[in-house]
Amino acid sequence: MSGFDPVRSFRKLAYNNALANVRLHNACASLQPGEFEAKRTSFFPSIKWTLNHILTVDWFYVDALEGGTLGLKAFDIEEPFERLDELSRQQAEVDRRLVAFCESLTPEVAMQIVDIQRGGRIQRERADDVLNHLFQHQTHHRGQVHAMLSGTSVPPPQLDEFIVADDARFRGGELAKLSWDETKLMR
Repeated sequence: MSGFDPVRSFRKLAYNNALANVRLHNACASLQPGEFEAKRTSFFPSIKWTLNHILTVDWFYVDALEGGTLGLKAFDIEEPFERLDELSRQQAEVDRRLVAFCESLTPEVAMQIVDIQRGGRIQRERADDVLNHLFQHQTHHRGQVHAMLSGTSVPPPQLDEFIVADDARFRGGELAKLSWDETKLMR
């Protein structure tokens, strides 16, 4: 089994997460006035609200993974951003932090306990479990935004391409926006 990297999948999930967010936010940038905040049927009743939720949950868990104590303060403002451009900048920043965390991840760090500030208590979980939970959460809510886009003037973007070599032909523009190249994704 030489050459097997047990934490490679977390790097790949972090890269895929950032790529999917770029695609989704780019699609949302083409929405007609009023479509971003329009009431829709979903867990959160608008694209704006759902994207803000993804961001605040990312702040919460990425901070905990980094050893921070932000805790529930991440949710002090339920929808911190009214405009997509600022929300997109903040999402890209937390995505960079998550990628950096996963790029530095070792098997030993993956098994370490993360303290998650929950107000009056501290939730203690393994880092790899927190990462799996976070990636599942992000995928779940991005899927809801994807579905909501179906009721707008903008077609939903392709989000189910994973980071495999054969998909390289589909992601050139997003990689340029992220300042990445294919060699980064294939490590």
